[in-house]
Amino acid sequence: MADIIITLPDGSEKKYNDSVKVLDVAKDISQGLARAVVGAEVNGQLVGLDYEIKENSNLKLLKFENEGGQEVFRHTSSHILAQAVKRLFPDTKLAIGPAIDNGFYYDFDTEHRFTPEDLEKIEKEMKKIVKEGYDLERFELPRDEAINFLKEKEEDYKVELVRDLPEDAIISFYKQGDFVDLCAGPHLLNTKKVKAFKLTSIAGAYWRGNENNKMLQRIYGTSFEKKKDLDAYLDRLEEAKKRDHRKLGKELDLFTMHEEGPGFPFFHAKGMVIRNLLEDLWRKEHIRRGYGEIKTPIILNEALWHRSGHWDHYKENMYFTKIDEEDYAIKPMNCPGSILIYKSNMYSYRDFPMRWGELGLVHRHELSGALHGLMRVRSFTQDDAHLYMLPSQVKDEIKGIIEFADYLYSIFGFKYNIELSTRPEDSMGSDEDWESATNALRDALTEMELDYKLNEGDGAFYGPKIDFHLEDAIGRTWQCGTIQLDFQMPQRFDLTYVANDGEKHRPVMVHRTIFGSLERFMGILIEHYAGKFPTWLAPVQAIILPISDKFNDYAVEIRDALKAKDIRVELDDRSEKVGYKIREAQLQKIPYMLVVGEKEAESKTVSIRHRDSGDKGTIDINKFIEDILVEIKNKK
Repeated sequence: MADIIITLPDGSEKKYNDSVKVLDVAKDISQGLARAVVGAEVNGQLVGLDYEIKENSNLKLLKFENEGGQEVFRHTSSHILAQAVKRLFPDTKLAIGPAIDNGFYYDFDTEHRFTPEDLEKIEKEMKKIVKEGYDLERFELPRDEAINFLKEKEEDYKVELVRDLPEDAIISFYKQGDFVDLCAGPHLLNTKKVKAFKLTSIAGAYWRGNENNKMLQRIYGTSFEKKKDLDAYLDRLEEAKKRDHRKLGKELDLFTMHEEGPGFPFFHAKGMVIRNLLEDLWRKEHIRRGYGEIKTPIILNEALWHRSGHWDHYKENMYFTKIDEEDYAIKPMNCPGSILIYKSNMYSYRDFPMRWGELGLVHRHELSGALHGLMRVRSFTQDDAHLYMLPSQVKDEIKGIIEFADYLYSIFGFKYNIELSTRPEDSMGSDEDWESATNALRDALTEMELDYKLNEGDGAFYGPKIDFHLEDAIGRTWQCGTIQLDFQMPQRFDLTYVANDGEKHRPVMVHRTIFGSLERFMGILIEHYAGKFPTWLAPVQAIILPISDKFNDYAVEIRDALKAKDIRVELDDRSEKVGYKIREAQLQKIPYMLVVGEKEAESKTVSIRHRDSGDKGTIDINKFIEDILVEIKNKK
């Protein structure tokens, strides 16, 4: 009788009389599969192909296209990078080198300042290491031996990492040729499998993310099994550079960032057009769905944040000040303010559900190295809403929010995927509350027949959540909307209502955003549209281009007619050639260019040129106004 039963994802079983390596199980299934797999999950744990299974287990074999498979592949790529750097710059000290989304990086401490030319040399050395085909051999050392081993190699950062490990931690290393690195793994069996890779950039990074520590040099890269996949990814990177919202934001006069306020964006007049349109849309759609809008203060007494739990779970991200010798905090979240409004009245079960939206300005301390245009800032406006409801109303309210989010995302042409995130280690509340809250979110998704990914341990500290990840025009995903179910805040603030039994009961609270933050959503839109906003959202919807000064009067007449219909229009009456004016308007990505000359002035028409499709012919001005108003109204 077999001693070990291995269960595969399809429910089939493989039986072995003794312990067996993952690779051997793959070979038993098929030799082709064994050649294709790069790693595995054993009982949910990511492992390498040399991992030995010693007990009954669930096994999932991973190819490169699987998320875990890419992690194994790219983690090995980071070791190849580190080995190449140590060969070329032997005095370099190693920090950390994990796999990340779409690639990997390694942090180095060296007197040499890496340049783009260095990346080419390092890539060349990496290719040699791949060709040399080193096996990655795992070994373990006791704590003291591990520290002495790393001291001999003068790897100070690795020594610090070992000293910070728990006393009972397994301290493992991986050896490839003459290169050894402290690492938990897992890895590929051999370097020769990593054939398609590219080092993409150099950046600074504080050791362990602490700005009080030394700044290290970080080399980013990516790797794939096949060169065609690498080439496709690099093409997407080039496209992403063209769409960079920081570059386009400046070129299109939308926003800027300044040293006088690092992480605090400055919106220009054209940027405010987009922002206000988003806010207008937000308000209109919330009113339609029975929301009221509230506004809460930016600065509130520190005691409030102790009571809410933010002090214990979030204070390192908060800003503080003093007023009349008392301690105050600048709000990082809007929820406590909403709760204070709730507590200003007494409610009956008949009042529920209550839906309150707030475009609330919040401030959060981000490390300077993490700041990134509008995507990562220190002050931003959340399109928050807090809903208060009876336990029996939770599922329907969650479904309503999901439908609302789906409607708004469809306006901008976003597809999205959903994640359900469960209880994190740093959390508050009972197991029963967490289980009830998580089941409510799961049931809503199931009833709506929506696919979702389970994201274990990534919930908010006060409750589980549903996150919406939007897919933009070039396939990148962005986490925007969130629905967070909260049984904790109502308890901490003693929120009550009078139920139909005449007794006081506790309401359920839901925190919710759809855009996430207006700043970040604008940054995503800039990149999604590559600055070519649809007409309804464009800061300038049409520009009039007279071919010479003698047609300026007619151009003014057209401008005034468009303005009278609230169409955002500009007039370029400079004494320049019309071809030059068209190129300028094209660079500003204005949807419609209206060229006027003698023929147009006599017939009261305009010659239309569209930003994307070029010359559209001549049309009566009133017909153009009629058509563009329909386009704006329908948000095409």
